[in-house]
Amino acid sequence: MKSKIFVFVMAALGWTSAPKAQSIPVYLDETKSVEERVEDALSRMTLDEKIAVIHAQSKFSSPGVKRLGFPDFWTDDGPHGVRPDVLWDEWVQAGQTNDSCVAFPALTCLAATWNPQMSRLYGESLAEEALYRGKNMILGPGVNIYRTPLNGRNFEYMGEDPFLASRMVVPYIQGMQSKGVAACVKHYALNNDEENRFHVNVAVSDRALHEIYLPAFKAAVQEGKVWGLMGSYNRYKKQHCCHNAVLLNKILKGDWQYDGVVVSDWGGTHNTDEAVTNGLDMEFGSWTDGLRDGSSNAYHMYFLADAYKQAILEGKYTTKELDDKVRRVLRLFYRTTMNRQKPVGFLCSESHYEAALRIAEEGIVLLKNDRNTLPIPADAKILVVGENAIKMMTVGGGSSSLKVQREILPLDGMRDRFQHVDYVRGYVGDTIQSYNGVTMGRSLYDLRPQAELIAEAVEKAKAADYVVIFGGLNKADYQDCEGHDRKDYALPYGQDALIEAIAKVNPHVVYVNISGNGVEMPWLKEVPAVVQGWFIGSESGEALARVLSGDVNPSGRLPFTWYQQLNDCGAHALKTYPGEWSEEEHLLTEEYKEGIYVGYRWTDKQKIKPLFAFGHGLSYTSFNIGKAVASANEITRDGQWSVVVPVTNTGRTAGAEVVQLYIHDKKCSVDRPVKELKAFQKVFLQPGETREVTLTIGIDALSYYDEATQSWKAEAGDFNALIGTAADQIAQQLTFKLKD
Repeated sequence: MKSKIFVFVMAALGWTSAPKAQSIPVYLDETKSVEERVEDALSRMTLDEKIAVIHAQSKFSSPGVKRLGFPDFWTDDGPHGVRPDVLWDEWVQAGQTNDSCVAFPALTCLAATWNPQMSRLYGESLAEEALYRGKNMILGPGVNIYRTPLNGRNFEYMGEDPFLASRMVVPYIQGMQSKGVAACVKHYALNNDEENRFHVNVAVSDRALHEIYLPAFKAAVQEGKVWGLMGSYNRYKKQHCCHNAVLLNKILKGDWQYDGVVVSDWGGTHNTDEAVTNGLDMEFGSWTDGLRDGSSNAYHMYFLADAYKQAILEGKYTTKELDDKVRRVLRLFYRTTMNRQKPVGFLCSESHYEAALRIAEEGIVLLKNDRNTLPIPADAKILVVGENAIKMMTVGGGSSSLKVQREILPLDGMRDRFQHVDYVRGYVGDTIQSYNGVTMGRSLYDLRPQAELIAEAVEKAKAADYVVIFGGLNKADYQDCEGHDRKDYALPYGQDALIEAIAKVNPHVVYVNISGNGVEMPWLKEVPAVVQGWFIGSESGEALARVLSGDVNPSGRLPFTWYQQLNDCGAHALKTYPGEWSEEEHLLTEEYKEGIYVGYRWTDKQKIKPLFAFGHGLSYTSFNIGKAVASANEITRDGQWSVVVPVTNTGRTAGAEVVQLYIHDKKCSVDRPVKELKAFQKVFLQPGETREVTLTIGIDALSYYDEATQSWKAEAGDFNALIGTAADQIAQQLTFKLKD
């Protein structure tokens, strides 16, 4: 019996005699290059096996090639933690007891650290959790641009600036993939609002596309060497982005020479012909064939399944396109499931909680601190107000919802850190008790009217030394949530009235905004201290209490422009959002009329004063930016230009400053922004310490995308280097010349 089994295994592996070192099939030989192994495996696969590996077999997996020893391939949602397991063919929780995780801060918080080292730590830690859970690809990070503060999914992305997002996404990918887990950067491309994502066609200039919306994806591909990329639901040039000839074939696989896989967003595939020819490699879905109804466990009905196979058998297609897709999938297998050097994974380890805490602490932004209201003394009598002090924020919001081992809520963090803490509700917002099978930690039901809640808060605020209000948004529909956009820019649930009433009776009010988006603050002049607390995961209460107490000196900087009002944003000032509906085409066209003028580029151009500028963030200490010294007064096209900036901590507390370098083209044949971020560095300093920061740029920092030649172009002449600590805090400038 044993000999028969051995003969069968030898036949399956292509062996004709007893295996020897030199007779190992190429596809299994780890001494061979990945490309050699890919080609050998491809040559051994049947048509059915090739078709199988390019589409899903369950909600989150695709099959390997069992006959050849390739395991199944498992994906899972990120980008902030490993999503809990669902049943094979349903969105219902599987009821596992070992799929709780650490929730890391949302990517807006990561971007707000302005520290690429935190991105590397983030990617490595998340990958270790994924390894323990048997996941081969995490569906993240997201790098869509913050075009409007109404986008419900902004909290999953890295802000408004293409350069900042590019610098932060690369180490995240490198950290994750160093552990043998594939990152899948998303959503490619132009998925900048949620409400109409299945029906919107984005009309955008080539220049805005390449200068604003693609750079972070390009960096992910060319620098991060990302193994996976997810298409978006929307359309570009009236073609779905999951199978788009321009975005996928021309730009991604042609211009950028991407060698990884293109994965459809779940249900983002719409027809077989475009899926075959326009660059899609792996089809995943929410039901049978995209967004339409179907039959359970009918993955053979996918557009890249039986329909594709039949078209090949009928001669409509050769296997040329199929083989290219399978090569990419096999390459992905060798990088993940067939990688024998993968480390061991860990779940909910002490190091992961520590990483989540460090990232959260570095990302929290001190927006305002009049009269040195913060930090709060340990023995102060504190009144905590607000639903967001007791509401879990790791749950809800769409596909990034998690089942955490623990989440320290803000109220609990405050009570652990301070001696005298009382609490009142203040307002009632979202009282849903569970989401996607995960139950909230405590009951949120409260049927008292708003007037009674405010009156209670005001009465207790009169006797408190400090009032800390935890407000903002949450993960409910039409707030910070996948699938819908916010309906307006104001705070929900009557929070403005609550804040204004408390500010009238207590001079030491601290407002902590929990959100992934900016909000209107009509009461800002009356509130002395404001903190942006983001959605910061498992350690949120600990991190916020450490910052409010002064145990940690805040060093976060805004990754987007915080507008005073919605019409200060270009997309809304020009009334291009949400677009115009065509009944005839059954399509919503959203024209990006503001072009390259997104965020601070728009407010600079229009001379609009934001509530808080891009890059803004305060500290409990003070810094001095010394005289900048340039490496030269000119730069050649193949050279680099550097500036050395001394930074001194002039206060009495250790802290960190972010030195930012913006470039201004003094004279150009095309319209260019007043300034564009092109370099930055975060520097940590002890009291009295001075360190030199070196910022270096090359020709790419001086270039714009020329639509006439479809290439990047830098015109010779004078440029200004603007050095500061925020988009509205430019301390000095230097002039240098680009030689012709």
